Amino acid sequence: PSRPRHTNRLINEKSPYLLQHAHNPVDWYPWGQEAFDKAKTENKLIFLSVGYSTCHWCHVMEEESFKNKEIGEIMNEHFVCIKVDREERPDVDKVYMTFVQATSGGGGWPMSVWLTPDLKPFAGGTYFPPEDGVHRVGFRTVLLRIAEQWKENKDALLESSQRILEALRHTSEIRVQGQESPPPAKEVMDICFQQLSRSYDEDYGGFSKSPKFPTPVNLNFLFTYWALHQTTPEGARALQMALHTLKMMARGGIHDHIGQGFHRYSTDQHWHVPHFEKMLYDQGQLAAMYSKAFQISGDEFFADVVRDILLYVSRDLSDQAGGFYSAEDADSYPTTTSREKREGAFCVWAAEELRALLPDPVEGATEGTTLGDVFMHHYGVEEAGNVDPMKDPYQELKGKNVLIACRPLELTAARFGLEPGRLSALLQECQQRLSSARAQRPRPHLDTKMLAAWNGLMISGFAQAGATLAEQGYVSRAAQAAAFLRTHLFDPDSGRLLRSCYRGKHNSVEQSTVPIQGFLEDYVFVIQALFDLYEASLEQGWLEWALHLQHMQDKLFWDPKGFAYFSTEASDPSLLLRLKDDQDGAEPTPNSIAVTNLLRAACYSGNMDWAEKAGRILAAFSERLQKIPITLPEMVRATAVFHHTLKQVIICGDPQGEDTKEMLHCIHSVFSPNKVLMVADGDSAGFLYRQLPFLASLERKDGKATAYICSNFTCSLPVTSVQELRGMLSP
Repeated sequence: PSRPRHTNRLINEKSPYLLQHAHNPVDWYPWGQEAFDKAKTENKLIFLSVGYSTCHWCHVMEEESFKNKEIGEIMNEHFVCIKVDREERPDVDKVYMTFVQATSGGGGWPMSVWLTPDLKPFAGGTYFPPEDGVHRVGFRTVLLRIAEQWKENKDALLESSQRILEALRHTSEIRVQGQESPPPAKEVMDICFQQLSRSYDEDYGGFSKSPKFPTPVNLNFLFTYWALHQTTPEGARALQMALHTLKMMARGGIHDHIGQGFHRYSTDQHWHVPHFEKMLYDQGQLAAMYSKAFQISGDEFFADVVRDILLYVSRDLSDQAGGFYSAEDADSYPTTTSREKREGAFCVWAAEELRALLPDPVEGATEGTTLGDVFMHHYGVEEAGNVDPMKDPYQELKGKNVLIACRPLELTAARFGLEPGRLSALLQECQQRLSSARAQRPRPHLDTKMLAAWNGLMISGFAQAGATLAEQGYVSRAAQAAAFLRTHLFDPDSGRLLRSCYRGKHNSVEQSTVPIQGFLEDYVFVIQALFDLYEASLEQGWLEWALHLQHMQDKLFWDPKGFAYFSTEASDPSLLLRLKDDQDGAEPTPNSIAVTNLLRAACYSGNMDWAEKAGRILAAFSERLQKIPITLPEMVRATAVFHHTLKQVIICGDPQGEDTKEMLHCIHSVFSPNKVLMVADGDSAGFLYRQLPFLASLERKDGKATAYICSNFTCSLPVTSVQELRGMLSP
């Protein structure tokens, strides 16, 4: 490539997203004091652009506007321009997205916001086309109008920005009202179930027509609802909704049938044509959901999907030091000679390409049948392409096929006169061949940023899968990633988590010059991961670190007046608002996970202040939970766990003993959403015995591994039979 004409300050950053913009003709600054001082000294407005490296429309706006020399000159003359990676700085993103959503009724990325020199927003939106169109004002026009307003009506703008900020501060406040207590579990669970049931798509699963998102938080809620209502029609429906959704997703084009893993979301009702980026947080949560589906149903289909997701992450999103990368892009070059990237180019197929790669005749099938015929029939391939033009406005997928398993294996087998087992082997052979062919294509961009929060979600995915599928290799991978976090994303001097680190030169792991401190979401997802990892590995060191981080989380983020946790610390003067997220989205809101973490922490430590804190979070969100619980399904689930009281399942035995292993296998094979597991191994100097002195009074019966089910530290009679234990694990 030729030497770039422009280089701005972003060249010194570590974020792959910021580095993508380092050669724009725009004089970009990273978020920080240098940019703020320049705006004040020169009395200039700030233009803030927020996005992330795998965001399709962020790429489009860069190509159209930020690479345009004339538009760059307008931006540099009138504004101090700041670029933010929303994955690196979710705190900055959240403050200004709250403003954009409140003033425009929508939001998304790229986010474009204009701020006064003291960082107060007064105008904003998302993607802007470069020039005026029939229905939209162009970016150039918006820039010039705002610059003119600042020159002519500065005082009015400043006054308006102050009013907007006060209104945002008022409307975004979440706090306990009076003597409010946690809402009743049954009522909140039932309303949430009814709201989800009404939005459920009976044919294809999921909870909207289109676009359609995986929403693991909904599935997790439904599994818990089923567990607590197993003998009712509502409970049966909840389970059916969750399992059908997971099955349809796994068969759909949102699932990468050749390269494994899941794309971000489907643009249509059928889970067929996705937005092709792959995010780490989806893989982590979906691995956990498919593990639970297998645990509940015993259907190997779900176990195979778990293995598929974890193969993808191990191969394509893993750093050799043990951490997990953030994402793979949707866009890539169709061929090595292409000049322009296209969405989905790495993943889609032309019919003639498949015929050429799979020409072999299939023995035993109806005469003349080739591998290509079988594969194309099973995966819905059409000669002219199988993508609805309405779902492909830029014709990037014209003539191409997104693979979708649109019929059961048995039907395809019958169609060609094959045994299902043989067909399965043939399809596997096809997939391997296509995988090799796909490896010759230019790969999509890989975002090699490693985030504490998302690594936490992925560790939970590996740990839960390892425990449920009895795959020790997955537990070891989770432990390797947790050790990576402790080495690279934890400061032992301050005892605090860091937000991010990066793959550097020669595969080293690098940190920013000024590391970004961890946010609430980093703490809650890492603490959850460490609890999951302890239950899968029984290594008490992970438990000890989790409880340390819980104390630190309380110190940095707890709101002693209004209750619940703020998303950010109080110490950053550049953040105009301290917010509490109030909606479960692609990831659960941190306060939702914090409730369950606190209840688990109380069980492992005997510190009942934590259980009390869990109740106070529910009290702070009580009004929202009772009116629109569908916005917080994970917190509704936590409400049920709070009211049902967690069972402490304690095994007294040698962790290496066969009788102990048999009991652990039983526990891991039963879905029980309101339990914590611990092994009392007789080491009275160990961490658990120091936390919970009552463990010393529990002993093995007749020298065998013995289980106790305890509630609020009061224990049942000892149990040595696996069958009896299984019965006692039911919620």
